Amino acid sequence: MSSGNGTLSTTIENNIATVTFGHPASNSFPSEQLQRLTDEINRLSNHPDVTVILLKSEGEGAFCAGASFDELLAVSNLEQGAKFFSGFANVINAMRKCSKMIVGRIHGKAVGGGVGLAAACDYAMATTESAIKLSELAIGIGPFVIEPAVSRKIGKSALGEMTLAAHEWKNAAWAHEKGLYAKVFETVADLDTELDNFTTKLAGYNPEALADMKKVLWEGTENWDTLLYERAGISGRLVLSDFTVNALNQFKKK
Repeated sequence: MSSGNGTLSTTIENNIATVTFGHPASNSFPSEQLQRLTDEINRLSNHPDVTVILLKSEGEGAFCAGASFDELLAVSNLEQGAKFFSGFANVINAMRKCSKMIVGRIHGKAVGGGVGLAAACDYAMATTESAIKLSELAIGIGPFVIEPAVSRKIGKSALGEMTLAAHEWKNAAWAHEKGLYAKVFETVADLDTELDNFTTKLAGYNPEALADMKKVLWEGTENWDTLLYERAGISGRLVLSDFTVNALNQFKKK
């Protein structure tokens, strides 16, 4: 599937579904792309020939730059704002409730919603180039929707450190130490070799045991069905502020 709003493709081989998303603007996410990814994860959750999902993005640059700036700037009312940020809520909830284990291939930098995607994976591997940043406060909003997923992986303290230092990148070693990444590799080739080995082993395990283990890993997150949408409302309100509109326009000029 492809359009001006990005690309999404899935291949299934040896019980492993590889889902690849892409967008010319550093693999950022417009609403349509978020919905496509949500729908695809929901579809694969019920696919009889899939045991493991590998989530990756296109290219050699950023893994994911988060929300589409163009679409953020186009938000003109509360309803539009809440709906846009609900896109990330939909994806994270789909990943959380998916019956299959989701392994993330984080080959490059992740910002904002991209960090949320990495955090919503059940297991993520990265390269030394996979620095992370939560820059939302710098544009007048906050990582409200993705916060539960990120905090679940790295804790509130590290989340606070990232959020308040909104202009700072945290390197892959820091993300590994905090628990966002399970393993970090020097090269993409090494990353892909290990991902192939790991997903092959995982796909050979009892699918029922994996599905039950997935439920255990996500215990205590049932309230996200309402919490993430409440958070989307907060972001939707803040994106309309003069501060955010001015900040987004400044970012676009850079």
